[in-house]
Amino acid sequence: MTKEIKILLASPRGFCAGVDRAIEIVKKTLSKYGSPVYVRHEIVHNAQVVENLKKLGAVFVEELNEIEDRSRPVIFSAHGVPKSVPKDASLKKMFYIDATCPLVTKVHREAEFLYKNNYEIILIGHKNHPEVLGTMGQLPANSIKLIETVKDAENIKIDKIKKPVAYVTQTTLSVDDTKEIIEVLKKKFTNIRSPIKEDICYATTNRQEAVKKIAPMCDMFFVVGSKNSSNSQRLVEVAKKSGCAESRLISFNEKLPIDLITKCNKIGITSGASAPEQLVQNLISELKKFFNISTEEIVLTKENVTFKLPKSLN
Repeated sequence: MTKEIKILLASPRGFCAGVDRAIEIVKKTLSKYGSPVYVRHEIVHNAQVVENLKKLGAVFVEELNEIEDRSRPVIFSAHGVPKSVPKDASLKKMFYIDATCPLVTKVHREAEFLYKNNYEIILIGHKNHPEVLGTMGQLPANSIKLIETVKDAENIKIDKIKKPVAYVTQTTLSVDDTKEIIEVLKKKFTNIRSPIKEDICYATTNRQEAVKKIAPMCDMFFVVGSKNSSNSQRLVEVAKKSGCAESRLISFNEKLPIDLITKCNKIGITSGASAPEQLVQNLISELKKFFNISTEEIVLTKENVTFKLPKSLN
């Protein structure tokens, strides 16, 4: 007899408004200007999204100097870029379109405001993540101190007499881990300035909350997403911390651990903010080849956020 397994589908999951907008910017640029259109860095951290856009005529590069035909448009990824990148594009007389997520841009503007007002700025984020490089690159070198952990927060040395202290955060962090770091900073710097509105974006928060609700009920939990996707990695951590030890990230071409799944009665599934819904459906179809599957969608909240496209594409 075929084993019966119930799938609990987290909602919201998958694409957020910033990712939707970034992908749409690449597609609209291709339809308006033809191909090739260059994209600096993966537009969003998902291999299949990148592959699909390559088929439409997008060419992905890591740096502008890899672009031979400077007459073609270049798009900056949703993660944001240091100020030196648009400056370099202007010097090279390149036409560029910025697909930075508006919620990342908000953090950039915040950092600039703090710098102009003589604050000592702490950024909570992951070293070398494109978003962190972009935020740090809004200001002159060494203007921002990066911390990643509670230990970093405990050890950071700032002369709070000389300057007021403020913090900003990467938008795709674990809400709970970041909360712990902020608590340490607030004890250490009693007058530290917090962002006026939380920096961790609505989509990251909603996806993590949905996982927290479902994970305790599951024997196994799958997060569909790419390994270089920060928000997807955080969802795996949240699922584990919420009580589902057997939680893992699964990319679109990965082999399923059927032997482990056979021992399960309930499986949770979600997807990172840069993972297409089709990948979730593919995973469910694959499971159906081996098991009798029933699915239930657990809806935490409905999202209706949309972001406008740049004026140059209207």
